[in-house]
Amino acid sequence: MSLLALAAAATLMCVAPTHSDGDNMRCRNHKQTMRLYGIDAPEMPGSCRPGRRCVRGDPYASRDYLRRLTRGRAVKCEVRDVDRYGRSIVNCTADGVNISCAMIAARQAVPRYGKLDCRRR
Repeated sequence: MSLLALAAAATLMCVAPTHSDGDNMRCRNHKQTMRLYGIDAPEMPGSCRPGRRCVRGDPYASRDYLRRLTRGRAVKCEVRDVDRYGRSIVNCTADGVNISCAMIAARQAVPRYGKLDCRRR
């Protein structure tokens, strides 16, 4: 994605988010799956590639917790980057609560892949 296209898509509202795991999100109004910025969650069975350092924990609990964080809430996302798969890397809030930080606080994900700031402001 070009920098111009990235800037044009810098902020978006996520309509009716769905989740296949604890660090990805798909929005009805956005074509591709998006990856949450700054976190890594447990992989679904069979998804941890050989040689990769995968997060320990219950992937279903992580996904379900993410669903609870977003269900029925206003989800707003800031596009931070694009990964090698073409997915937008997004830093999102649900009714003003940072989703990645909430996932870390609940021990449903670990900080990774960025400089996420979860300090209260």
